[in-house]
Amino acid sequence: MPAVTVSAAPIDDAAPFPTKVKITEVDVPAAAKPEKAAVAPTPSKPAPSLSDRAFGLAAGVNRFLSPAMSLDLPAEAIGTPVAEDGKVKTVLQKALALLGTPYRWGGSDPDKGFDCSGLVGYVFRNALGIELPRVSRDMARSGELVTDRAKLVAGDLVFFGRKGRVNHVGIYVGEGRFVHAPSRGKDVTVSSLDQGYWSGRFMQARRVSAAGI
Repeated sequence: MPAVTVSAAPIDDAAPFPTKVKITEVDVPAAAKPEKAAVAPTPSKPAPSLSDRAFGLAAGVNRFLSPAMSLDLPAEAIGTPVAEDGKVKTVLQKALALLGTPYRWGGSDPDKGFDCSGLVGYVFRNALGIELPRVSRDMARSGELVTDRAKLVAGDLVFFGRKGRVNHVGIYVGEGRFVHAPSRGKDVTVSSLDQGYWSGRFMQARRVSAAGI
């Protein structure tokens, strides 16, 4: 009797090929890693206000300017008559409080901006009650002429121009520096009288007092 060969039935007779057994893999976790502590996001700082900018500028400028800027020395230390010492301090305080104010042609208001003569006029009006002429060329005829540049004292007005014509004014603060509103696109700042752009354009200085106008 011939041998009978018996074929094994397919694993899945509904399929043409044996179906593979699906094995579900179980992920074995690696050694637990210590979790990093959550880092709180750094809060964004609000943009500095105009008054904040002015305060920061004034604080920085104070480190470089003359003893007059410290506002706590006797008048003799800055070459100012004793009777005028308090007035000079008031002028410097008013002027430096306006550092960072934007330039605005024709401006004379700290909320809107200053041009050069608008700044000087505002400071003297509010610090000393002195009304100065509105434009720099007229201011240059006020007060007492300071003929020796080496004898400038804090609070003097310094004038600049070209070809003999005054077109800019600032307030001297000592150590060869002055506070002013420079030009469009810039803010009230402190510049050097002895070097840079303004040194070659200096024309004269005036000492203003209520009695001398």
